[in-house]
Amino acid sequence: MTEDMALRVVPRPMRKQVEEGLRNAIMNGRFAPGQHLPDRMLCELFGASRSVVREAVRLLEAEGLVTTIPNRGPFVSFLSPAEAEQVYEVRGVLEALAGEGFALRASAAERAELRRIYEALAALPPRGADQAVLLGLKRDFYEVLMRGSRNPLVGRMFEAIINRNTQLRATSLSDPGRLPDTVAEIRRVVEAIEARDAAGAWEACRAHVRSAAAVALRILREREQEARAAPSAARP
Repeated sequence: MTEDMALRVVPRPMRKQVEEGLRNAIMNGRFAPGQHLPDRMLCELFGASRSVVREAVRLLEAEGLVTTIPNRGPFVSFLSPAEAEQVYEVRGVLEALAGEGFALRASAAERAELRRIYEALAALPPRGADQAVLLGLKRDFYEVLMRGSRNPLVGRMFEAIINRNTQLRATSLSDPGRLPDTVAEIRRVVEAIEARDAAGAWEACRAHVRSAAAVALRILREREQEARAAPSAARP
């Protein structure tokens, strides 16, 4: 490949842009669980044709982010507490494997990069932090963690589950007291990795996921109880 070819900008298909835009809007909470996603609204939002929007919706339905109800259309999927618990169980193992692998195989540059992301997280205000910034830093953290683990299979499996889990991360981080705990948990992960303590990194990653799961599941169960107590607010 020539240098000119390497610099060339390759335009992405419109369907891919709509798919990524809608996925991000769901994962960052712009579209809440249970919210209707009518074709007309999505076409206007993304400036795309109905056929492109529907194809993007079908792809996100396959990921579990969207649920299509006959005669009513697509809605942002709800994740029940039972489903969320299963997601966290799988995420915990994958994240621990990545942490262990990172401690054993990451480069010095990758360790420094992980430390920089942690320090950016630690610099956020304990309360009232911009959630988009916070979720962005967490995404960066996991991108480096997966890359440095040198286990592409774990990375692919983690990527497959993280789309469902991002909604849950937004839920757990919505707890006003969660961020300081998150920072402390991530610090333990980073310190174990810097010490090349593979077992410690494994356990620190598992502990972080367990703590996040406890908060998210509590909030989801509270919401489920509220929905049962208010039939008029029933999900689609």
